[in-house]
Amino acid sequence: MKPAELVRPDIAAMEPYTPIFPLEVLAARLGRAPEEIIKLDANENPYGPSPKVRAALADLKYINIYPDPESRALREALVKFVDVPAELLLAGAGADELLDLIMRLFLAPGDEILNCPPTFGMYPFDAAISGAKVVSVPRLEDYSLDINGIEEAVDTRCPKLIFVTCPNNPDGGWVTDEVLERLLALPVMVVLDEAYVEFAGMERSRIRQVRLQGNLIVLRTFSKLAGLAGLRVGYGAFPAVLMPHLWKIKQPYNVSVAASTAAIAALEDLVWLQDKVQRIVEERGRFAARLASIPYLRPHPSQSNFVLCQVLGRDAQELKLALEQEGILIRYYRKPRLRDHVRFTVGKPEQTDAVIAALERLA
Repeated sequence: MKPAELVRPDIAAMEPYTPIFPLEVLAARLGRAPEEIIKLDANENPYGPSPKVRAALADLKYINIYPDPESRALREALVKFVDVPAELLLAGAGADELLDLIMRLFLAPGDEILNCPPTFGMYPFDAAISGAKVVSVPRLEDYSLDINGIEEAVDTRCPKLIFVTCPNNPDGGWVTDEVLERLLALPVMVVLDEAYVEFAGMERSRIRQVRLQGNLIVLRTFSKLAGLAGLRVGYGAFPAVLMPHLWKIKQPYNVSVAASTAAIAALEDLVWLQDKVQRIVEERGRFAARLASIPYLRPHPSQSNFVLCQVLGRDAQELKLALEQEGILIRYYRKPRLRDHVRFTVGKPEQTDAVIAALERLA
């Protein structure tokens, strides 16, 4: 038997996730130096890591020793940051690893998750790897959750998990307290992905509710807040009853020494982090207003570090490619309801000005 014939049929048939290419690859493809590229396609923090992070990484010790399998120092630092007991916290190689762990913990082949597109594409991707089925309840016209449709789907299909991003990616919308309460009243585990919550207000995070809700998991990341996307470090708060099982199934040394050291150093420089978040939030407002002045763009309200725009009267993918030739990278989706949209990460003020000038030239 040939090796390809041994692959699980469902894996052979599944569509791959399409990641964003690294800056140096994109720059080489465009024939430009990396510093000439304005990269606004992956919601990365344009300010990068804090100086304390850079100093800590420059002085990194014990690289030859495996990291702490329980990430104890990082979890203790997180206790002070999120006000959640360490015994409810788990660190991961990005929140993506934690998504995969959650799927492994709950899903057997044939089980179902509930997904609310358009949203983050990793939920159905990870479910497919676990052999699970995806029940989709599309969002309403304004990209808010169809809570009535969700309640009906849970009643008729009995999924084990529902994944909700708040603020949502790609539109930046918020889940209200009323809707979250209705979700938590359902017989399903609610996974609230707060990758972008800092840009909506750190105090608005629901992570502390995990202590009170037996069916709530909240995931967070250092990628956006702290500019550590390249180091892959995230964390989650889980109900106490789940923690022994999560410790059993996670990879033993999942968070590297470098990632843990960088995350701890970032948390020791909160004033710097909060300043950069505030700059991004302020620039988001200015950027959205400038985008609204472009006749062929209609921006959606956002509480995140990106702005989703509907493209009017022209092809959205062609706009993305035209900006690419200008050295400006934005996100385009080949997905239902998003084929006439593009998404702009909020960058620095000078990047906003360069993007708007390019958009005006392309009018």
